[in-house]
Amino acid sequence: MQLKKVTKLRQGKEKPWYDDACGLAHALDLVGERWALLVLRELMFGPRRFSEMKADLPGISANVLAQRLAELEARGLVRKTRLPPPASVQVYEATQWGLEAAPVIGSLGKWAARSPQHDPTLPISHVSVMMSLQTMVDPALAQGINARLGFRFGEASYAAILHGGRLDVERGEVGSCDVLFTAKPAELAAVIYGGAPLETIDVKGDMELAKRFTTLFPLPPKAE
Repeated sequence: MQLKKVTKLRQGKEKPWYDDACGLAHALDLVGERWALLVLRELMFGPRRFSEMKADLPGISANVLAQRLAELEARGLVRKTRLPPPASVQVYEATQWGLEAAPVIGSLGKWAARSPQHDPTLPISHVSVMMSLQTMVDPALAQGINARLGFRFGEASYAAILHGGRLDVERGEVGSCDVLFTAKPAELAAVIYGGAPLETIDVKGDMELAKRFTTLFPLPPKAE
């Protein structure tokens, strides 16, 4: 069967894409521009306002963020919607297809954590921290633990269920939980990945469970 050549449009103009039929090449066409993948990452746990994403992506300008959102929307990965009353504000959310990128983003981050040049002291968003916990949890270490955990980062909160060696995360009200962590994203990351004392953040609930939870996320060895 003869395949037809498909010409795509970028930013309203015809531009050549990677001259390569590999799906990876097309993936880079979709999310390969600077900031694009990080913008999509910020929508992995639900809709967000433009201002929220701008605040959690240090270094990005408002113009670039608007451009990346428009491009991702044109490619079918993001859509604009409005929150129901009383908020009634415009937000951006990932489409179902866009959400399918979550494990790819997580795996890519885990792979990059092996880089000797990775600097874990740089700013990190609450979305990034929660995605990293989902990705880095060690099923063997977490086996046998069934617990509900809450996380509060300023106005953002998450509820997570640890079961069957995996961590399921949802953004929203914490509700009743076995342990509640309240911290800045970088502070929680420092405890989980950097060995900072648990006492440096606010923890309520089962302290033994909290201490064990912080040991479930071993970092991969650095590449040589």
